[in-house]
Order: sequence, then C-alpha cells, then structure tokens
Amino acid sequence: MSVDQALNQSHSDYPIPALQTERLNLLPPGRFCEAAYRAFYTDAEASKAYGGPLTAAAAWTRLASDIGSWHLQGFGVWALQRREQGDVVGVCGFWQGLGWPRELTWWLLPEVRGQGLAVEASRAALRHAYREFGWPQVQTYMADDNQAARALVLRLGGQKLERRAFPDGDQRDLFLLPEPPG
Repeated sequence: MSVDQALNQSHSDYPIPALQTERLNLLPPGRFCEAAYRAFYTDAEASKAYGGPLTAAAAWTRLASDIGSWHLQGFGVWALQRREQGDVVGVCGFWQGLGWPRELTWWLLPEVRGQGLAVEASRAALRHAYREFGWPQVQTYMADDNQAARALVLRLGGQKLERRAFPDGDQRDLFLLPEPPG
C-alpha cells in the first residue's frame, strides 16, 4: 500500500460489527467509552484481575489498545451499552496479546454485576466468533483466584482443556467455550 492510499483509507475499511442482545448493544469501542474505562481501571477492587488499579492516563491507553486490536487483528472487545439506559457498563469480546492465546474476555462496572449482563454479552460474542469469524474454537483463561470469571466460564459450558504456563510465568487453566444455542 502506498502512503497516498494509506492516507486516503477510511475507518470504514476496518468495519467493526455492532451486535445486539435483549438488554445490550455491543458497540465498537470509541471515545464515548472513556468514562467507563476510567471508572473501571482506576478502581483497585474492580480492576484487580486486569492489572489495576491504573491511572486515568493508563486507562485511556487501555481503551486505545482495545480500539487498535480490531485494526491490527480483526477482532477485539465491544463496549457494552445498556439499551434502556444508554450507558456504557463494560466490555466483552476477544483479546490476544503478543505470545498469548486468543481469549474471550469481559469486564463490568461493579454496580451492574450480578445481573447476567456478562453471560448475555459473552453468548453474543461467542455466537459471532463461531458464525461470523468462522473460528473453530474459542478459549479463555483466568487467574486461579478469579472465582467470578471461573463461575461464568462454567455457566457458559466451558470445559477445561489443560493447565499451562503463560507468557507472564503464571500457570492457568485453559478452557474451551462452546457455541451457545440460539
């Protein structure tokens, strides 16, 4: 691609699909997510499983990274917007760092946890991965002490594949997630 072609290339050349569930819009992340990212990542308890707490500037960088994932890898996370309220309450989708396995990931703001939103969003993301991306399998993993994530994975029908070492030196269980019905 020439420099002129690159400069003339529009954002629409990298389409990020929007999904919808009964209660959620799964939207391409953007600047409108900044407050939710800042609230989540600067909260030590909320973000402890995601490397937090982070500074507001680092939360902004995480948002930029999530947007960039779609452009570099063709997949990423969606912003979770409650349809009725119109607010962004978390993310769900796919992440893969350099040297890491691709995974289903999610986070929710503390005030909306326990309402089944992570299950609803995860099922939509999984259906999209199997049906639209054509992935033969979807995996996920979590730290051993992240009992909430483990419970969600089991609720989604996750089956443990193996225990293995990850690039950060920690051992984790790797789970296979099936395509949800529907």
